[in-house]
Amino acid sequence: MTDWTRASAAQMIAAMKAGEVTSVELTQAHLDRIADVDGAVHAFLHVNGEEALEVARGVDAAREAGEDLPELAGVPIAVKDILVTQGMPTTAGSKILEGWEPPYDATVTRKLREARMPILGKTNMDEFAMGSSTEHSGYGPTHNPWDLERIPGGSGGGSSASIASWEAPLAIGSDTGGSIRQPASVTGTVGVKPTYGGVSRYGAIALASSLDQLGPCARTVEDAALLHEVMGGHDPMDATSLNEPVPSCVAAAREGREGDLTGVRVGVIKELSGEGYQAGVEQRFNESLEKLKGLGAEIVEVSCPSFEYALAAYYLILPSEASSNLAKFDSVRFGMRVEKGNVERTMGATRAEGFGDEVKRRIILGTYALSAGYYDAYYGSAQKVRTLIQRDFEAAFEKADVLVSPTTPTTPFKIGERIDDPLAMYLNDVATIPANLAGIPGMSLPSGIAPEDGLPTGFQILAPAHEDARMYRIGAALEKALAAEWGGTLSSQAPELEVAK
Repeated sequence: MTDWTRASAAQMIAAMKAGEVTSVELTQAHLDRIADVDGAVHAFLHVNGEEALEVARGVDAAREAGEDLPELAGVPIAVKDILVTQGMPTTAGSKILEGWEPPYDATVTRKLREARMPILGKTNMDEFAMGSSTEHSGYGPTHNPWDLERIPGGSGGGSSASIASWEAPLAIGSDTGGSIRQPASVTGTVGVKPTYGGVSRYGAIALASSLDQLGPCARTVEDAALLHEVMGGHDPMDATSLNEPVPSCVAAAREGREGDLTGVRVGVIKELSGEGYQAGVEQRFNESLEKLKGLGAEIVEVSCPSFEYALAAYYLILPSEASSNLAKFDSVRFGMRVEKGNVERTMGATRAEGFGDEVKRRIILGTYALSAGYYDAYYGSAQKVRTLIQRDFEAAFEKADVLVSPTTPTTPFKIGERIDDPLAMYLNDVATIPANLAGIPGMSLPSGIAPEDGLPTGFQILAPAHEDARMYRIGAALEKALAAEWGGTLSSQAPELEVAK
């Protein structure tokens, strides 16, 4: 009997069309897997089994009747709990929104429903997407399926862990400073941050509006491309949405699998390597460069000197925007309410009890950076650095078609290891943050297993704005070259989780 939880989304599509499996069977297999292993992984905050099976039954009936169906119809999916979902709780990983059921769907949620994809449930995340490890969730940490004592990345560790543990074939993530790509790296999966504005943010609970971007999580580049095309497109409900066609990501991924990268210039970012990078991470990165070279790509070195200041700029811009966006959770308009007499005391008590330590830390920092007398010195200066980073990217893309680096400096660290050291935690996003500051697309795909600890490493590909398809082509070519050594996806190399009795 085929274990359909181990199939790719593309394989599931083909099997359903051939009559080898039904959507109900696929959905039930993943719900059973969630029941078996999620007690150990804690990827999900809410499981949506009844509705998912209802959608699956509808897809099977439509297929039996010969109806034309969307390409991903019947393929189950998990959704990060930052997206509002009618009929399901949406908490953004925070106690302040515990039990809230939105009265409407986010644009991306609506598109998943229109694509007739059974939504398996909502995945765990750092509270309001503030974190690099999913240890800052109000509902407890998610565990990395490769080693349950280690973090699955953040803030979207629930989405990445659900894929790496075979609980879902696809998932939605959000990326403000690397929260799709960083979890993908440390769980051996694929994660993509589209060009800013390429996917609607309407209905995504905002962290930092100029940085946030929704994107696909998957186990293969082609699967990510299939989901990207469902998610993408102009949305009049989002003022930052790009009014342009969705990139041809699937065609680019399939072209890349042909393995010819002759004439492609791959730029290695000088500043994203060396001190602070784990030896095994750099080893697998350099081996991946050799694979690209063997496919015909030209490897060149590029310098982006302003990247030195990216982390500092990001951690002024993000808290500033977060302090503004989270002001609405005040016990009057949104969120829980802790009665303390008058409005001022009630508001203070509600936010004190409802927000976790990391959220409070960033709100305080952001409010300070925006305060009178400090705005120009901090927030204004950070925006000037942002412009310098954008100019560095423009100069680098004149020399190379894509830019590459390790996705994260290290493999996943142990849960609790950095929880009391915010700076060490923030440094984990040093390679992913520049793309968000510039609004360009980025992808992380597995580059192998670090020899010193047996844990996954990630390879990051960055492309110019609007050129998302370019990174899918190159990512798929590299993936195929590496998969020849692994005998499939890197996920297949992960140790098997103990099944609940």
